[in-house]
Amino acid sequence: MSVTHGDHDDHRGEVLGAPTAHAAVGTAPHDHGAHEGDGGHEGPSGHEGHSGHGDHVAQFRRLFWIMLVLAVPTTLLSGSFAMVLGYRLPDVPGLTWVSPVLGTVVYLWGGRPFLTGAVADVRRRQPGMMLLIGLAITVAFLSSWAATLGVVDPSLEFWWELALLVVIMLLGHWVEMRSLARTSSALDSLAALLPDEAERVNGEGTVVVAPADLAVGDVVLVRPGGRVPADGTVLDGAADVDESMITGESVPVRRGQGDRVVAGTVATDSGLRVRVDAVGEGTTLAGIQRLVRAAQSSASRAQRLADRAAGWLFWYAVGVAALTAVAWLAWGTPQTALTRVITVLVIACPHALGLAIPLVVSIATERAARGGVLVTDRLALERMRTVDTVLLDKTGTLTTGEPALAAVRATPGVGEEEVLALAAAVEAPSEHPLARAVVRAAAGRGLTVPDAGAFRSTPGVGVSAVVGGARVAVGGPALLAEHDARPLPADRSDEGRTVLHVLRDGEPIGVLTLADAVRPESRQAVAGLRALGIEVAMITGDAEPVARTVAAELGIDRVLAGVRPERKNEEVAALQREGRTVAMVGDGVNDAPALAQADVGIAIGAGTDVAIGSAGVVLASDDPRSVLSVIHLSRAAYRKMTQNLWWAAGYNLAAVPLAAGVLAPVGFVMPMAAGAVLMSLSTVVVAANAQLLRRLDLSPEASMRALGVAGDR
Repeated sequence: MSVTHGDHDDHRGEVLGAPTAHAAVGTAPHDHGAHEGDGGHEGPSGHEGHSGHGDHVAQFRRLFWIMLVLAVPTTLLSGSFAMVLGYRLPDVPGLTWVSPVLGTVVYLWGGRPFLTGAVADVRRRQPGMMLLIGLAITVAFLSSWAATLGVVDPSLEFWWELALLVVIMLLGHWVEMRSLARTSSALDSLAALLPDEAERVNGEGTVVVAPADLAVGDVVLVRPGGRVPADGTVLDGAADVDESMITGESVPVRRGQGDRVVAGTVATDSGLRVRVDAVGEGTTLAGIQRLVRAAQSSASRAQRLADRAAGWLFWYAVGVAALTAVAWLAWGTPQTALTRVITVLVIACPHALGLAIPLVVSIATERAARGGVLVTDRLALERMRTVDTVLLDKTGTLTTGEPALAAVRATPGVGEEEVLALAAAVEAPSEHPLARAVVRAAAGRGLTVPDAGAFRSTPGVGVSAVVGGARVAVGGPALLAEHDARPLPADRSDEGRTVLHVLRDGEPIGVLTLADAVRPESRQAVAGLRALGIEVAMITGDAEPVARTVAAELGIDRVLAGVRPERKNEEVAALQREGRTVAMVGDGVNDAPALAQADVGIAIGAGTDVAIGSAGVVLASDDPRSVLSVIHLSRAAYRKMTQNLWWAAGYNLAAVPLAAGVLAPVGFVMPMAAGAVLMSLSTVVVAANAQLLRRLDLSPEASMRALGVAGDR
């Protein structure tokens, strides 16, 4: 959605307390300039993003269903499985070879991801889930063939166990990869901010070229409402440039001759001629891409708790198997020793452990999606419970990103309602954000807006019209200068806000003060976070006075103002160096590097695709209280993960010694069939426990109650 304004978007307000005289006016739309790319811009090479995870999801899904089809006859025609359930196999020639043949296919084809993963674990010298699974299915495969060929006891035929093991593990990995699949690509979205075409100026006029074909020194024409195709310097013209998607500044900034403009920003009201100073990797946009890519890749190296548990279980199983071999060779027979060792290694396979985390994450993310919380990175979900600092972007997150009337002041003898009604009459034809705010305010107060005619606009100055026989003008400080008029005395409440002067026949009659409207839910969100002992800070590209005004209203003490995109990333890193676990909440392109750098990046769903692609969690609504819903979800999911891990690992810790025959001195040796049944039951328990997450209520109100906090209105 390209950001464009109407023909009359040319009056400018004055931000009192801002460091520069031309500081911004108007307010960028809350979508921060996200637009519909047509897919013509490709992200940097080597960035897999969504497609890489999507390929793995498709691979495991396809493999799971194929192996499930093969596992059914493999299991039903397995002699040991028939023995467990107490039925006889039909006396059909060749039927006994179905399980060995199909089991071999299942092992070599369905087990390949785990076998290659096991080899990788060995090469890294880091035993994990893949090595434990690979060991179990290999032992089951070799033992089953040995039993089928009569080399060992027939009770060591595990074709059915091998088939079910591979199917369950494939299901777990399919679920896991699906939870990992990203819903959007941050880098592709960043690239899509560039226009599809650029107008390069030559001796005969202009020629349309691709932005990639521009070179340093070229001159390009940027039309009203168009995007700047490359970083450069303005040679001719002046326009209010919407830089919110890059800088986070909540209002357009006036750019004229000699000023620098950035690729991807929008000239809202007038055309510009720009000399190209940087292209390709040298642009600000490319720099943001690099920051996002670096932060995302560093975050992806985190170790999974379940994999570490599998590593411990590997050494535990191998150690117990070795002791079992020694003990049974000393006090039993070689055949018994072999039977017990094989039983230990097969029983040790983490059926339940392989599903403990993926099932919880899958169900939690599904439940979250129904509650308006989209989890795109399971690691972010796991980390959210440990967050001790929440960094909130101002524009579009704590505020609506749109201006709203904050106050009206009138000269003696002129009523405030009259000033507002006259201003609304003049602003009615305009589509400028400030104009819309004035008209909305008048309508909200039920004022009768008089008819206006002879509308006139002056870029950079303001708008005027004839109302009731007098010419009424609305604009910023340039309007006062044009009429050589003195402003009304400044009010302290105006600091950090946009001020529009209203003149009638050249004489000031009032002042309209507008501010970025604070979301009513923001106060509850901040109060709730603070009640949990979490430090709340605000970060913004806006000027200090603007930021301080909003922070004071919300009760936020720590304010980082005037922060450019690259510094947002650095501010998050600085907090992390202090030992803090940081959640960053934002909605703009300028937030993308910080979202990716943070321990948990949370994007407001109404924001840009870039912010969404850089975040681990996306809030479908624009209610900042949903951050508390994410904390509620994270804590609930972590409890289920912990319960499942203890159950799954606890089963292995108990079953492995029993399979080894530790109770043999008292006359009890667990049969292999009993171990297999218990193994299946442990998987059922883990699955059932994860299902309880579906009952979770993630509405902001319910989450605040569950967390024991109550935000103040």
